[in-house]
Amino acid sequence: MITIGMNYKVLPGKEDHFERMFNNVLHSLETVTGHSKSALYKDVNALQSYLIVSEWASEDAFHAFVRSERFQRVVEWGQANILADRPVHTVYRGTAQTAPCTINMQTAEE
Repeated sequence: MITIGMNYKVLPGKEDHFERMFNNVLHSLETVTGHSKSALYKDVNALQSYLIVSEWASEDAFHAFVRSERFQRVVEWGQANILADRPVHTVYRGTAQTAPCTINMQTAEE
């Protein structure tokens, strides 16, 4: 089991739309192999900043999802319509001694 922290900054005024879209994505994640659960958190001091915390059976399961066409469509839509900056994903591995690994998300081709 691994935990992924996905940090997003949305355009001002798009917060409600981002939150609604997260709920749609959350529903579709129920069918993704290896996904356990996800939750959305909002920074009360920076209202356009969000953190999605997801638990996955393995890092391979998460990376398979990130490479999927479904995820790529959501990324393209988000970059064009709602995100103020590139998302940054952090992988938290199973032990407290292991430092997190930060991933600067690119498209599947990169």
